[in-house]
Amino acid sequence: MIDPDGYRPNVGIVLMHPDGRLFWARRVHRDGWQFPQGGMNTDETPLEAMYRELREETGLLPEHVEVLGATPGWLRYRLPQRAIRRNDRLVCIGQKQVWFLLRLTGQESDLRLDLTDKPEFDHWRWVDFWYPVEHVVTFKRGVYNSALRHLAPMARGIAGVLAVPVPGPDPRDLRDPRRTSSRNRQRPRYRGESAARGGGSEPAS
Repeated sequence: MIDPDGYRPNVGIVLMHPDGRLFWARRVHRDGWQFPQGGMNTDETPLEAMYRELREETGLLPEHVEVLGATPGWLRYRLPQRAIRRNDRLVCIGQKQVWFLLRLTGQESDLRLDLTDKPEFDHWRWVDFWYPVEHVVTFKRGVYNSALRHLAPMARGIAGVLAVPVPGPDPRDLRDPRRTSSRNRQRPRYRGESAARGGGSEPAS
């Protein structure tokens, strides 16, 4: 499922330990680490897709987590040129994502990476909240920065300011002050689990 602009609808999962650390996983047969994520089916809401991907990639069920919130609208990133398959009928140039923040309420033993025939990850660990922004593959860093900045206040309400410190200014705002004023005018579309079903809506422009 690819939209007319070439972006594939996708969900991302920020799984948080109650102490504020985040689930960070290594992709199978690769040296890259990332958060769980995956594409949406045409008949799924973002929330439904998130629970499916959570099960497939981490082994966790809905009863093992609590949904703390989600990003409003879509966050987009473009794929590097080498990753774009030009011979496909519909060319996918990137992903548009809704990101969910989940708190682990089950046990670490509930985490299983080997429940599918083709596991996405082969190893995982807990990392500090802001660690992924600097250590994910370069082309995803903007989306990770935006998602974590939006979700941080919700995480801070659970784990505290020492575990989720307030970040400095977004470097992109320093380069373009218009981003700050524009974002201040934009109202979030929804918050939390109940509104996450509306995450498929485009953000206001």
